[in-house]
Amino acid sequence: MATPAPPTLEELTGLVESAQAVLDTALARLGADGGADAHQARAYDLAHGASAIAAARAALDYARHGETEARLVAVFFAHALGELAGRLAGREGAWGVGPDWFAPFADHVAAYRDPAAVAALAETPGERHLGEDFELVAQTFRRFAEERVRPVAETIHRHNADIPESVIEGLNELGGFGLSVPEAFGGFATGTESDYLGMVVATEELSRASLGVGGSLITRPEIMTRALLAGGTTEQKAYWLPRLASAETLCAIAVTEPDYGSDVAGITTSATRTAGGWLLSGTKTWCTFAARADVLVLLARTDPDRSRAHRGLSLFLVDKPRGESAGFLFAQDAAAEGRADPDGRLEGRPIDTLGYRGMHSYELSLDSWFVPDDRLIGAEAGLGRGFYFQMAGFENGRIQTAARAVGVMQAAYEAALDYARHRVVFGRPIAEYELTRVKLGLMAAIVQCSRQFALAVARRMGEGEGSLEASMAKAYVCRAAEWVTREAQQIHGGMGYAEEYPVSRYFVDARVLSIFEGADETLCLKVIARRLLEGR
Repeated sequence: MATPAPPTLEELTGLVESAQAVLDTALARLGADGGADAHQARAYDLAHGASAIAAARAALDYARHGETEARLVAVFFAHALGELAGRLAGREGAWGVGPDWFAPFADHVAAYRDPAAVAALAETPGERHLGEDFELVAQTFRRFAEERVRPVAETIHRHNADIPESVIEGLNELGGFGLSVPEAFGGFATGTESDYLGMVVATEELSRASLGVGGSLITRPEIMTRALLAGGTTEQKAYWLPRLASAETLCAIAVTEPDYGSDVAGITTSATRTAGGWLLSGTKTWCTFAARADVLVLLARTDPDRSRAHRGLSLFLVDKPRGESAGFLFAQDAAAEGRADPDGRLEGRPIDTLGYRGMHSYELSLDSWFVPDDRLIGAEAGLGRGFYFQMAGFENGRIQTAARAVGVMQAAYEAALDYARHRVVFGRPIAEYELTRVKLGLMAAIVQCSRQFALAVARRMGEGEGSLEASMAKAYVCRAAEWVTREAQQIHGGMGYAEEYPVSRYFVDARVLSIFEGADETLCLKVIARRLLEGR
């Protein structure tokens, strides 16, 4: 079959609206049948299907730029519709649609899932169309990532080593830690959509070199900054934000607990009042960067009445010394500090992981660890509001995680394309074989449309909207990263399984993306499906 002519924007828009109508019908049926909690499998598939169609909608503007761009969007949308059909097949009755629901999409899917149409994009990933200002941001962070991050990424991954101070210092020189901090506090944020776009662009470029060494370094200060802006006192903002912007203070996020992962409202770590402050006791897990950090952003229960759930939680800034990555134990001498409290104890045990190395994750044990009153975000007005302050940080963290996923995918696609061009099998480079080209073409479409989704959501967040879309981007793009990195590894054949090639790192790094910053299942059921139902 010959490569079809690129579809018009009107054709693509009409198909997206038709797909949305199918989803709206399914949402109505789900609501009538009792909602997401009553039908989790259906709600999960619907949330992912809706996220993929949202990605296609976000890519419509990109299709305006030319034929290549329109073809990339057309192939991506055909792929998304094919996945939706797979989720819906045999469940038409439960979704509330008829057996002919796919008819409006059949011609488009047949044309743009055809191997010739997909293979034609194998070496045509498309321009990003960032605009002059953000292209400069991309070039700046790409240069840093290539010169300072990529050379150490493999060593850190293979040996589970620490991120060099030179990388942290270099990123600070670029202003990477102050991208979300307002200019009034020494950062670069102007209160416009540029803040979010700059963060997304910079994160992608850093993650393209290394998820652990580059892209994730600026996530933690982003979360702490947003939490402070959402609820911090004037004094807290004045004290902490300049320190975050200058990297004088590095932070870690301590929210998850062994028995309460994404179910944040159930956490049990307690904060008990004492003279001049609070005593923190409990266990946190998956606290990334905890050893190197100077302060923990820690969510604790200040109201012992468990029935108050998230309304009984408050957010603290917990000072700590820098520790060894192999583990640490710190003690507070209450008497020496002039307190009548028990001595405090803070211990960190490292958790070894398959990938995402360099940052290091820890299980933290706190026993009567003292924090002064001024470390409660929002002071007395912040009591019971910690959940909301934390979520303000996590919403931005989700779109940033989508950007991290795009960076990893971009690196995997580039590695696969380069290998395919040079790897000769049966007398020909494997880049000349149809199957390889189809894989590369679909990678190119997924990467580009995922990028455009993240950028579109960043623009909405700059307008004070886009919270739901940030969750949808995180859900879709992170799952897509698993497929792209897996196929990139497969194109490498046996060498893809060897640590000699970085594609093996991309694959294991991508696997964590659907787990942190909101596990995929909880994000789909408790956030996306619920919000979609509420918005009907």
